[in-house]
Amino acid sequence: MENVWKNSLPRLNEQAPDFSVKTTQGPRKLEDYRGKWLILFSHPADFTPVCTSEIVAFSRAHARFKALGCELLGLSIDSNFAHLAWIRNIRDNFDVDVPFPIIEDLSMRVAQDYGMIQSGASDTSTVRAAFFIDPESKVQAMVYYPMSNGRSVDEFLRMLAAMQTADRYCVATPEGWQPGEKVVVPPPTTIADADARAKAGYEYVDWYFSKTELPKARPKPTRAKKR
Repeated sequence: MENVWKNSLPRLNEQAPDFSVKTTQGPRKLEDYRGKWLILFSHPADFTPVCTSEIVAFSRAHARFKALGCELLGLSIDSNFAHLAWIRNIRDNFDVDVPFPIIEDLSMRVAQDYGMIQSGASDTSTVRAAFFIDPESKVQAMVYYPMSNGRSVDEFLRMLAAMQTADRYCVATPEGWQPGEKVVVPPPTTIADADARAKAGYEYVDWYFSKTELPKARPKPTRAKKR
């Protein structure tokens, strides 16, 4: 019998699956986050140690995400009552207030639409999936971790800053890039540009590999927000 949870994943640069849900902070829908970045992330279950460590870390870093114009939205297939009890338990045991909403997904509708249910791991719990959704509600990155291992919140912040930098300046970022470091200049697309690259004023290694400081990178025009 075919697994009922087998479904296609969202695709990069395409619209994120729509949702209208109940959360610990009231109703939420995808449209509420238009004009902002959003990280939608799932955890396997409330009242579990690895998930608790992640919720605590995301909560402590919440202001840093907000500074980058990004909202956080958690999800598991537990009930809203379980979420509320867990949030209170985190406050009492870790002295941390959870400042972002957590989705109740008892029907698994959102989990299915986002491919958060992975039959190789579990048919009844979401894996550690995360989706970076841009201000136009398009998926720009997806991250999947096994249920046994916690994610790095610092890496999420780094990746968010890298994507925003790439989008704003029409550049790319190399391995391990951190804000303030040099960025990669897109490689030339014509033989004339390739021949001229060495004298273009960049940190030049070869015609296809050059870096630059951000002030020398050309910002791209600000996109009008689609409503």
